[in-house]
Amino acid sequence: MVKIEILHNPRCSKSRQTLELLRNKGLEPKVTEYLDTPLSGEEIHALADKLGLQPSEFLRKGEFAKLGITMADTEAGIVEMTSEHPILIERPVVINGDKAKVGRPPESVLEIL
Repeated sequence: MVKIEILHNPRCSKSRQTLELLRNKGLEPKVTEYLDTPLSGEEIHALADKLGLQPSEFLRKGEFAKLGITMADTEAGIVEMTSEHPILIERPVVINGDKAKVGRPPESVLEIL
């Protein structure tokens, strides 16, 4: 059986709502607090494949200014930046096997369950 995972930031209301939604569906996902356990470049590439997106398409673009950095010009550069600054990843992300979905709105993750 495939274990559902949520890339979670407990300080984010959408992340908390998505986790609650999963639990209300009777699911107990693996909770990965990705700010404390940043994804490697390889994991970011795998996540992009599961989302069906380029790494640049699941970023919190407003975070660049807050961090005082500019977005890299290449997807490889973006992956490196995201691995160094996990706050750049849009949240939450729910992973179910070979599929993943950003939980904005939280109900959107139901598509992959």
